[in-house]
Amino acid sequence: MSKSAPAFTCTACGATARKWAGRCEACGAWNSIIEEAPLSAGPKALGAKGRSVPLTDLATEEAAPPRASSGIDELDRVLGGGLVPASAILVGGDPGIGKSTLLLQAAASFARRGVSCLYFSGEEASAQVRMRAQRLGLADAPVRLGAETNLRDILTTLDAERPALAIIDSIQTMWLDTVEAAPGSVSQVRAAAHELVTFAKRRGVAVILVGHVTKEGQIAGPRVVEHMVDTVLYFEGERGHQFRILRAVKNRFGPADEIGVFEMTGNGLSQVTNPSALFLSERGGASPGSAVFAGIEGTRPVLTEIQALVAPSPLGTPRRTVVGLDSGRLSTILAVLEARCGIPFAGLDVFLNVAGGMRVTEPAADLAVAAALLSAREDVAIPPETVLFGEISLSGALRPVGQTENRLKEAAKLGFSQAIAPSRSKLVRVEGMTVREMPDLTAFTGEMFGAG
Repeated sequence: MSKSAPAFTCTACGATARKWAGRCEACGAWNSIIEEAPLSAGPKALGAKGRSVPLTDLATEEAAPPRASSGIDELDRVLGGGLVPASAILVGGDPGIGKSTLLLQAAASFARRGVSCLYFSGEEASAQVRMRAQRLGLADAPVRLGAETNLRDILTTLDAERPALAIIDSIQTMWLDTVEAAPGSVSQVRAAAHELVTFAKRRGVAVILVGHVTKEGQIAGPRVVEHMVDTVLYFEGERGHQFRILRAVKNRFGPADEIGVFEMTGNGLSQVTNPSALFLSERGGASPGSAVFAGIEGTRPVLTEIQALVAPSPLGTPRRTVVGLDSGRLSTILAVLEARCGIPFAGLDVFLNVAGGMRVTEPAADLAVAAALLSAREDVAIPPETVLFGEISLSGALRPVGQTENRLKEAAKLGFSQAIAPSRSKLVRVEGMTVREMPDLTAFTGEMFGAG
């Protein structure tokens, strides 16, 4: 039998190639292609006769999966209402952001509610995990702890103990002795994730996998791991801020793009029940360059402050610095302001920031971003009782966005009395709120700042 040819896989996107190259042709990443051991399936494997698969129709009704509540409302919200048995969950985040702290608190909370839990640490010794538990006041929780990286031993232990929840911290440290590759490689990560997910489905054990992220913010390893699991969560936050965001980007048992907000304290992570009030707590009076955006994260409305600073640039190429927003979106808004409204930003440095370490991806933030930029450029403050939302098209028109009622109700609850929204929005009357409708960006700049 001829020997299988080696395969080469991109660690950034998972694309395969026949030979090594310095740059991946699929995603353009440099030095991301590594050699991967081929699968050792024999030629007779596909020829063997399999079993008949039972089929059902689309009208078949099945009961909703039972859920176990952790007692941490923000975590249950992101999971879609609680932990589903036999589910596989992948949690990614920057090093030191608090992933292990969050999952240790979650394990203790589940265990205190009668959910048997095993916590396997591949990065720390058992004594280190116990020290963290004592610091967080969790030493009395009935969580069983193990420090191991050999996946065969871990699976044997899980098969013998049969817990309801198993936490693996982290998937990059696990190694399988049947795969000839170093721990953390594409082959090992994919094989370990496959074994754990298969075990979860076969034995009815919920598994939470911790994953490191690359410098681009993506979970390290092949992207196929994200397709294997049922739920993918990202734990986000800035080191300089105490706020942390747990964001669902994939969830087969609940809404995607749901968020949970936590605050890092000396006693661990505490949940934030009203994130809008927290993000706006340090906001002072009216000041140029500040605008409040009424956004939607998953199913909850969240108000955030968008800050802008515009100053003359001493450089030939002005700087564009963005924190918490897509830099490409900023470039688009600046181009629309110049082309459609006649407001140039050439020769000006532009700095844009979302207060509190929050990251905003919703296109409805366009109008608030434009308002903050114009406010900083013209040195005119936006009335402090005003919130804004609306998407800006390349023609300069303002497009309506969804869930207007929820945005207005959240703003009214926090004391705002005026909202600026696109025309043709499905507006509803909210007590205490006055809505000013704008057809396009030119009308907005002319009415608010006398420009355009």
